[in-house]
Amino acid sequence: MKSVGFIAAVVSAGLLFAADTAPVPPVAAKFYAMFQDLRDAEAQKTAGKYRHVAFRITAAEINEYMKWSLRNNPRPGLDSVTVKIFRNNYISTFSMVDFDAVEKWKPGTIPGILRPVLSGKKSIWVDYRFQADNSKVTFDVEKAYYGSLRLPAFFVQKMIEIVAARQPEKYDAGKPMPLPFGLRKVWTEDQVAAGEN
Repeated sequence: MKSVGFIAAVVSAGLLFAADTAPVPPVAAKFYAMFQDLRDAEAQKTAGKYRHVAFRITAAEINEYMKWSLRNNPRPGLDSVTVKIFRNNYISTFSMVDFDAVEKWKPGTIPGILRPVLSGKKSIWVDYRFQADNSKVTFDVEKAYYGSLRLPAFFVQKMIEIVAARQPEKYDAGKPMPLPFGLRKVWTEDQVAAGEN
């Protein structure tokens, strides 16, 4: 989740991932070039020279990149993520989560009444709205489902915090997270995520 700040969850969420495995497909090359451009601008700013960098990426590009990245750089507790992006910083995700791993990492996280259905690897749908400005991002779960079963937002928020904390970057999703690469602002339009330093 090296650029999770932006999707947190962009997606989360947080989440865009970097991988070090070759060959690199065109979509990954596009993301790597974007990350490098932002890093370079951040280094120039430190040296006293400001250079504006802005980006726009589609949900399709994010999904293609995350599929490749998760395959080449697996993440604890998370097997797949697909996003839909809407206006006003609203993101809908469909993720394959390892609920046994979540419960192992923090026993008692999954309410007893849900344990019979939320065990093993299961797909859940989570909608959230994020706020990203002034180099920080926060998010609130709006709704979440396993199949037709609505999941309590507070439970899903806690589960996201546990999975984020287990990532190599040790994200604390319970408080505002810094945006990576000197980003100051990110936002969404229909099926597009955008940002600038």
